[in-house]
Amino acid sequence: MHFTSEQHLDDGVLEREFTLGEIPGILWTPASASAPAPLILLGHPPLGLRTMYPRLAGRARHAAADGFAAATIELPGSGDRPRWAAAEQARADLRRAMEAGEPVGDEIIDALVLPLVEKSVPEWQAALDALLSLPEIGGPVGYSGGVISIGIRLALVEPRISAAVLFTGSLVPAAMFEEARRVTIPLHVLLQWDDEGNDRQAALDLFDAFGSREKTLHANMGGHSGVPQFAGDAAARFFARHLR
Repeated sequence: MHFTSEQHLDDGVLEREFTLGEIPGILWTPASASAPAPLILLGHPPLGLRTMYPRLAGRARHAAADGFAAATIELPGSGDRPRWAAAEQARADLRRAMEAGEPVGDEIIDALVLPLVEKSVPEWQAALDALLSLPEIGGPVGYSGGVISIGIRLALVEPRISAAVLFTGSLVPAAMFEEARRVTIPLHVLLQWDDEGNDRQAALDLFDAFGSREKTLHANMGGHSGVPQFAGDAAARFFARHLR
C-alpha cells in the first residue's frame, strides 16, 4: 500500500488516498483515537470513486464520528481502471432491455454481476490485508453498501468481516441466493420499498435466503435516492453493537 496524498477534513478526519498495485483507494481515520480503530469497508456501485466521492466521504465522516476508520477501493472496470469487453457488452445489453421495457434475463444479470464479484472480492481481501497491517487500524471489520452480490461473497468467504450492512437494489444472480444461504454473520439489510430499479419481491426473497440467525430488514417508503437519514443512523447503531 502506497499513500499518495493526505488531507485533514474540517472535522479533523484524516483522509488519505492510496494505491494498492494498480488499485486506487481512500482511507479515512478518526481525528483522535486512543487505540486502533475498528474498520468499515465502504462498498459502492461501479460508477467510479470520483463520481461516488461525496457520498463515500459523507458515510466515512459519519463512521469516524462514531470512532471507526473507513476505507474504499476502486472497483474493477470503473474510474480510470481498464475496462473489459464482456462487462461493457453486458451493460449495453442491460440498457437495451430496460429502454425497451423488456425483462432483464438471467444471462444479462450473470454476465454483468458475476465477473465483477469474481474480480473485486480478492481485491477487497488484499486491501483488507494492507489496511489491517497499519498500526492505527484494528479489528473487528464491517462491510457496508455497494453491489449486494459483492457483499454476499465477502460475508461468506472473508472471516475477518464480523457484520455487514447491505443495500438491496442491484441485480442479483441466482447463484448468489445459494451463497446467501451460507452467510451466517449479523446482517442489517436496507430496502427502499419503491426503488424503481429493484425487484421488491426478489429483494424480500434474498433477505429470506440469508442464513444469518441475526438479520434485520429495514424497509422505508421511497425510491432509490430517497434513503432517509434515520436509516443511516440505524446502520450506525448496528455497527456500534457488532464492531466494539
